[in-house]
Amino acid sequence: MYLRNCWYVAGWSKDYNRELKAEKFLGEDIVVYRREDGSPAALENACPHRKIPLSEGTLSGDNIICAYHGLTFNPKGECADAPTQPGQIPRRAVVKSYPTVDRYRLLWIWMGDPELANPDLIFPIENFEDPTWGYTDGGVLDIKCNYLWVCDNLLDPSHVAWVHVTSFAGGGTDDEPLEVQKTDRGVVVSRWISGNAPSPYYADLVKFEGNCDRLQHYEMCMPAIALNKSIYTPEGTGGEGKPNIDLTYINISYNFMTPIDDDNTRYFWFQHRNTDPDNKAISEKMNAGALMAFEEDRSVLEHVHAGMKNPNSPNIDLGLDVGAKQFRLMLKRKIQAEEICEK
Repeated sequence: MYLRNCWYVAGWSKDYNRELKAEKFLGEDIVVYRREDGSPAALENACPHRKIPLSEGTLSGDNIICAYHGLTFNPKGECADAPTQPGQIPRRAVVKSYPTVDRYRLLWIWMGDPELANPDLIFPIENFEDPTWGYTDGGVLDIKCNYLWVCDNLLDPSHVAWVHVTSFAGGGTDDEPLEVQKTDRGVVVSRWISGNAPSPYYADLVKFEGNCDRLQHYEMCMPAIALNKSIYTPEGTGGEGKPNIDLTYINISYNFMTPIDDDNTRYFWFQHRNTDPDNKAISEKMNAGALMAFEEDRSVLEHVHAGMKNPNSPNIDLGLDVGAKQFRLMLKRKIQAEEICEK
């Protein structure tokens, strides 16, 4: 159950170079590398002759030479040489090529029809070029669960009260009512919580003292990208429709879920804040805190996946699941529409 005509994060751009790197996304084996000019390339990781991984071969210029019989493939997936039969390149000696783009320090890959791969459709990171905003290095986790369980978790502000007691929890996160809104790109679950102390993660980051008004904005976008926005502002200055003030603190956690297969997800993230753009110590502290929290999520989600994959009795839903259920339905309809177009 994957949406294919869209951009997924393959990895951090810095982690790809002139070496052949074997990956798996959406159940497909792929080899990723960089051309001599530094631009990325991605091919099906299987020689069409006997299906040996091309990642076991060697890179020559921009081409990959298969380790078994030397069939050579260019970045378009075309066979450029068949040394065992000079001048007779097999007509079916082709491999699938995947469009790739570097943006926002991330390497993006298009898993569907290459003709539809428009870079303008890459998820926009607002204020990324704004020098007054700071960001963390971010990270990556492999989670042994289906990507939709991660999406559910990132549309659930309530779980922080139990899973993230020492980081994102705080007064009102256990029982304050939630609002759910559909958008043209997904679903938003949000709430304003008024008159409580900042959560432990943000206590030393906000630029004011005392209690706060706090926005939890959990947004899931197609195909599996979460924008979790936290707004902290002095008590009495926050709320729906109220403008930000000079002391308002905004942090956006960008989360990118790339399915490896039905049982595994690669989870990328980084934080983007409206303060301290050059403060490396703050960035490192935020990154360490986020990693600790996401490790807590990983533990829970791997148990969820195992329990839901082979249940001994029926599961139930709670009211807090409404946003996740709406997103799953929207995604399912888009996948079905994509499948119809392909027939």
